[in-house]
Amino acid sequence: MGTTAHTGFDTETLRRGIEDRTAEALLSLYADDAEIRLVNRNAQPSNPAVVHGRDEIREMLGDVYSRDMTHKLEQCVVQDDHAAYCESCEYPDGTRVLSESMITLTDGKISEQIIVEAWDE
Repeated sequence: MGTTAHTGFDTETLRRGIEDRTAEALLSLYADDAEIRLVNRNAQPSNPAVVHGRDEIREMLGDVYSRDMTHKLEQCVVQDDHAAYCESCEYPDGTRVLSESMITLTDGKISEQIIVEAWDE
């Protein structure tokens, strides 16, 4: 995975940030006014968790990537002003999480992201 020239979106920074658990590297991929909508077992589709702006995104990424778990970028596809990726995670006790993201890019930065998570229960 490398940088996609026509969008300016850096997939290598995405991979390194996820797999090295580097929240600040990931934050660099977001626009200042970016918005993330998160759907999971606690935030249903009719009422997703919404995180808006770099400060809130920094806090969310800091929480996720500070946890004792592994993260792996499984796939990433970039086309024009959109990208999608799959991230798999595992806690030390074997609990797994799968996260699918669809993102909208503006000037090579993430401006909108929808994340759908599924957890082992």
